[in-house]
Amino acid sequence: MRFCLFLNPMDTAQDSYRSIASNSEGLFKDNGSRFIALAYPVESEKQVKEIVDSLKKEYHDARHHCYAYRIGHKRDVFRANDDGEPSGSAGRPILGQIDSRELSDVLVVVVRYFGGIKLGIPGLIRAYKTSTSDALDNATVVEKIATVPYNITFGYLQMNQVMKVLKDMNLPQREQQFGENCSLRTDVRLTLEDDFLLRCSNIEGCTVSRF
Repeated sequence: MRFCLFLNPMDTAQDSYRSIASNSEGLFKDNGSRFIALAYPVESEKQVKEIVDSLKKEYHDARHHCYAYRIGHKRDVFRANDDGEPSGSAGRPILGQIDSRELSDVLVVVVRYFGGIKLGIPGLIRAYKTSTSDALDNATVVEKIATVPYNITFGYLQMNQVMKVLKDMNLPQREQQFGENCSLRTDVRLTLEDDFLLRCSNIEGCTVSRF
């Protein structure tokens, strides 16, 4: 499933949700320890892994690289990782800040440089929560729309009808191939999927399939 930016903040459809537009950073210091919070817009767990691995290399001299993420318009893909900190003292406070803002498609990694003084579990919770909050406060929140990718195949004579459907529904066109047999790809908003399929079914010789 792919996602695209939706710029109407008043939309409350079931396929819309809140995320961040770009990377942002936050910082918290306590008793010599530094907590650098780095927030990223993400769309897959593979992307999360790549970012976390990259940060572990970039901040190789840090003591911990704790993180949490939530992904998807249903906000049902998530994880919190303490990376060696006491259980529940890092990943959960990070995830809690993401959830308190009702965000998704967001990863926050907090890099900790140890200052030599132990902060205790309450101190750690405060540090990871505060640094994450700072990073998300510095981010631009946007509305996103969940879409489904479709491939459309049709004959040349049906091109005008297909193009009218795309225009009327304001759907994008990608990877067009025009000839005697034509095809293209588009992304359909979840709440418009049934309407899209009905319109295409009324065009003789037009077939659609998810990919």
